[in-house]
Amino acid sequence: MPGRPNRRSMLAAISALPLTGALSACSGDDSASTGSRSESSTSGTSGTAGSSGRTTITFWSAMRGSQAVVDEFNRTHDHIRVEYEQTPAGTQGYMKLSNAARAGNAPDIATIEYPQLPGFAIDGVTLDITSLMSDDLKRKLLPQSLAQTTFEKHTHAVPSDIEPMVMHYRKDLFDHYGFEVPGTWDEFAALARAVRRTGGGRRLTVFPTDSFTQFACWAWQAGAQWFDTSKGAWNVSLTDAPTRKIAAYWQRLIDEELVYVNSSTARIYDAQIGNGQVLTRLSGAWEAGAQLTKQPGQKGKWRIAPLPQWDAKRPSLGTHGGSSFAVTKDSRHPEAAMEFLEWQVASPDALKARLTSGVSSAYPAVTELVPVGREAFDEGYYGGQDIYGLFEEEAHKIGADWTWGPRMTATGTVIQDSFARAGAGAGTVLSSMHAAQDGTMPDLKALGLSTTQHST
Repeated sequence: MPGRPNRRSMLAAISALPLTGALSACSGDDSASTGSRSESSTSGTSGTAGSSGRTTITFWSAMRGSQAVVDEFNRTHDHIRVEYEQTPAGTQGYMKLSNAARAGNAPDIATIEYPQLPGFAIDGVTLDITSLMSDDLKRKLLPQSLAQTTFEKHTHAVPSDIEPMVMHYRKDLFDHYGFEVPGTWDEFAALARAVRRTGGGRRLTVFPTDSFTQFACWAWQAGAQWFDTSKGAWNVSLTDAPTRKIAAYWQRLIDEELVYVNSSTARIYDAQIGNGQVLTRLSGAWEAGAQLTKQPGQKGKWRIAPLPQWDAKRPSLGTHGGSSFAVTKDSRHPEAAMEFLEWQVASPDALKARLTSGVSSAYPAVTELVPVGREAFDEGYYGGQDIYGLFEEEAHKIGADWTWGPRMTATGTVIQDSFARAGAGAGTVLSSMHAAQDGTMPDLKALGLSTTQHST
């Protein structure tokens, strides 16, 4: 497609833009076959300036509360009108965006989660907004969040939230059994053995077979770098030393039957949480709100603590979750799109509007908005704990040198399928990561990317 960058030229910087087609060799796991303009609704066409003098831009998102945000913006802004279309979450939504980009009618703005953003940048779907983002917004954003949308000093999206992984724990059960909150992973393993001894089928936590991002977060914390773009190539190392360390740690817990091994989105998991069979949940800040909604009857029983560390003197974390807003190459009004985005991520009124649509504990990338989130959240669920204060402390521990790969949906699918087999006794956590690396390399080469692979 004319005007889109060649993937080979976007190895690391994602900055060189020769005018050759880039969307012709997409991996089937991350994108679908070319769609026609007639398959997209009118809200999928590029923005226009109407007879009223208002510039109209289009916005696609699966995020809850987006319609309320758009309504508030349109109510308070006369010169820009935003037309919103709710899209499916996950793979379906990304396929819709890829199809629209191929047809040349992507929306002005699309919501993209951090793991998928590099792929859309390489495919030439997102616009380099480095020069469009104001210095004021850059100062307001938590640096770790901006690092998730910036590749070799080129920014391709505006961060919305950043989700430090924390440990949610059943304080009532901890108190009942005399358990102490673990500060290190060694203490966590010892606690897992103690929980196992209580009987009643209790386990300290669940190893999730359906969440490659959760395992990635543990590897990230340990210093892993699954992908990096040094020396002009995509260097892949899904079995580096930190990852092998994490794999061996969880494999021991699995082999000793100290943790459950199952999906974290299935009914069995909800039952494990609801029946008090699982004492901790290791997840992003966002899950505090999700837990409140799913298990309202457990109000007051839960607290949140920092994630255990490998080295308490040098704490580090990864981010488990988080989304960004990208301006697409098809946008005819990128300046107007950026004006809306800066308001959406930095205005207290925007967050207040979003929160009218339901409970949320997502940690905003613009930390000035923390008081808005804190005021709207019922902290009584966590016994009056100032969870946002904890999130703020933990967010600064997130390592800023993690890079997601060009095809994380496909890579993640291999990981999760292998985890599920390992949970059934066919393979191990480490063999799952070897399978993921083996499955990732052909995808990247098919994209025309220069690649290397390593185990250290």
